[in-house]
Formats: sequence, structure tokens, C-alpha cells
Amino acid sequence: MAKLTREDVLKLAQLSRLKLSDEEVLRFQDEITEILQYVEKLQSVDLAGVDPTYQVSGLSNVMREDAVYDYGVKAEDLLKNATVAEDGHIQVKRIIE
Repeated sequence: MAKLTREDVLKLAQLSRLKLSDEEVLRFQDEITEILQYVEKLQSVDLAGVDPTYQVSGLSNVMREDAVYDYGVKAEDLLKNATVAEDGHIQVKRIIE
């Protein structure tokens, strides 16, 4: 792969909405070129027969079963404590303008 040009770095900076000094352009020109060369090297690795690794620690998600708990209180009884209730809901002041 060829080295990134100054124009390439400036185009990336523009797309990223970054303002770069001349020193930064030169520095990123070298750094991004090195990164791309490394990615190119990784892409050339033969992975035939290698299974993908999704989990390295051996942990798995533990889920509990959903259970419905009856606390013995009806919604109507709770709404009696509300200052203002309407259509089975507690009415509050509007807070978003």
C-alpha cells in the first residue's frame, strides 16, 4: 500500500470536522499509513478452520424466570392516595415546555 498523501489526511480531517495544523497533518499521515499497513497484514492471515471466538471468559447470561407477584393491593386503592387521578392514571403537572 502506498503512503497516504497530505490531501488524503486533509480529506479525512474534513469528513471528521477536524482542523489540523501542518505538523498534525504530517504526524497523522505517518500514523494512519502505519495503521492501514497493519490492517492489511491482518487481512492476509489464513483463518481457514479457525472457529470464531465470541466469548473468552466462559461466562454466559443467567436469566431468571419472569414471575408475577401479587402484593394484594389493587390499582384503584392506590389511586385514592393521588392528589389528581384521571382514567386510571395519576395526573401530574407538565414539566416539559
